[in-house]
Amino acid sequence: MRNLTLKQIRYFDALARLGTFSAAAEACAVTQPALSMQIKEMEEGAGSPLLERGPRGVRLTAFGTMVHQRAKAMLAILEDLDGLSRAAGGAPAGKLRLGVIPTIAPYLLPAVITRLAEEFPDLSPILRESMTSRLIDELLDSRIDAAILALPVDEPALTEVALFTERFVLIRPQQEADRPVPNRDKLREMRLLLLEEGHCFRTQALSFCDMPSTQPREMLDGSSLSTLVQMVGVGVGVTLIPEMAVEIETRSAAVSVSRFRDPQPLRSIGMVWRKSSPMEAHLMQIAEVVRACGLRLRQSRGLTTLPGWRRD
Repeated sequence: MRNLTLKQIRYFDALARLGTFSAAAEACAVTQPALSMQIKEMEEGAGSPLLERGPRGVRLTAFGTMVHQRAKAMLAILEDLDGLSRAAGGAPAGKLRLGVIPTIAPYLLPAVITRLAEEFPDLSPILRESMTSRLIDELLDSRIDAAILALPVDEPALTEVALFTERFVLIRPQQEADRPVPNRDKLREMRLLLLEEGHCFRTQALSFCDMPSTQPREMLDGSSLSTLVQMVGVGVGVTLIPEMAVEIETRSAAVSVSRFRDPQPLRSIGMVWRKSSPMEAHLMQIAEVVRACGLRLRQSRGLTTLPGWRRD
């Protein structure tokens, strides 16, 4: 390929991942004509089409797929070199591309970002909120440095560090506050509101209730915990939320909060990154900060900490 540039490789990778010129241009912070021109020049240099263009977006040709595989490898190497440079100092500094799942981000991130600014003033966090599966893909493609999510992720290429556990609580309409807390058998018979497909918290809630994820449901599947809690407040059903979300999500809803009898449903919160990351020492320091923020949450909201670190 003649006169190939790093800019073209980055633009092509974004287009291959996102599927449309408009989305790729937005992700790369350039205009669509500018991105289109770079892709056209790249195809001319390659001497063969990289894309199949259609009314709903683009698809990679067979040749384009092979080029994209190599482009991703090149970008991963460049990101590792960048990480090596950032890891050269004694304390975390420079950009930190951190992913967080939606059922953690609004509740834990404010404390984490504040604490990071205090302890590592030269660090510049770049935050990415998304579902677990997408964050794992972005980690493996070196598009983010680390992610805070629910464990385990069971990905051999990633290091997992468990930070703390937290309980799930039952959210019911306020008028049901005095009723006995249902066990999982009773819960299966109730109108249980859950997050939509793709959220790991949905899977965890279904697991606690011993309900198969493939079971047909004619109930609300929400995109956020806030939606679920507000619907409970107007009497639509009941839901489960993680304990760290209680203070924020229930303050404007007419709901009651109840704990289950033991064994209570739990999830383990941790931080993951690539085993090959040259930033591992710094990421361990950052994980310590996240863990400390989790401890503070436990003191204020009743979270349960693990007895120590578990590293795989």
